[in-house]
Amino acid sequence: MRDINLPLPVARALLRPIFRVTLNQRTPWRMQRLLLEVGSAAQLVPAGTTVHRLRLGGRPAERVTATATPTGAVLYLHGGGYAVGSPVTHRSLTARLAKETGAAVYALDYRLAPEHPFPAGLDDAEAAFLELVNSAGYQPNQIALSGDSAGGGLSLATAQRLIARHGHTPAALGLIAPWTDPNQPPERDSDLMITRGWSRACAAAYLGGGDSSDPGYAPLTGELVGLPPTYVQVDVSELLHGQCVELVAALRTAGVHVRFTESTGLWHVAQLQAALVAPAAAAVSELAAFLREAIQPAHMRDLG
Repeated sequence: MRDINLPLPVARALLRPIFRVTLNQRTPWRMQRLLLEVGSAAQLVPAGTTVHRLRLGGRPAERVTATATPTGAVLYLHGGGYAVGSPVTHRSLTARLAKETGAAVYALDYRLAPEHPFPAGLDDAEAAFLELVNSAGYQPNQIALSGDSAGGGLSLATAQRLIARHGHTPAALGLIAPWTDPNQPPERDSDLMITRGWSRACAAAYLGGGDSSDPGYAPLTGELVGLPPTYVQVDVSELLHGQCVELVAALRTAGVHVRFTESTGLWHVAQLQAALVAPAAAAVSELAAFLREAIQPAHMRDLG
């Protein structure tokens, strides 16, 4: 696979109408899911990627590897407002992470709203991590949690639950534009990918009849002390930019080591288009380096 480096204005012009049709609150959830899976065929996967389908924590999942002897694991939780998305829609990203981290990346097909509102997805992510520890032979500090958008919020909530309930601290958190408080309405009507209307529809679908003050639903309001090293990336143009800035400040106040990167000119989870846009590929590489260092500390790697 050879990447294509489209100019950012060209990429943005091509993607805007696709996002507006696909991520639209007037489109039924099942149709949104189908359109995303069809569109994911244009997101290229690195050569040498191996995808093994399995069950993890009682849910379908993919184990994505790029080496015969992966070291450590990344449990990846896809974005999509808790209502759309799948391991298939995010395979280009998980495959790049597998290649650049040298780890096995486990992409979980957690249950989606509105059919399965909160805390179904959180329960699934917790069960998946525990199975990696109890049955797959990993120690908690050999597993990083990573995710984008809603999957980033779910990663944070999962880490909080694992620490509180099981005393398991993951190796790291790798968060791409994480949506950590669905209670907060967007400050603007839209960015390139997301609209206020779609965002609010997702938040309502995910909450269902639950309690919006539950920190599992809004992990930004939960316990942040004791979390592992955390990477946060967001573009300055995104609806979630302000919330990410708030999260980073709260994490630092809680004593969490944070690496925060703000891009300019990209869009929400542009990492999915890394094969098409060089700055997005660079953002994936930065995340991968952070996760690789957490899973494989320098003294454990071959420095030759």
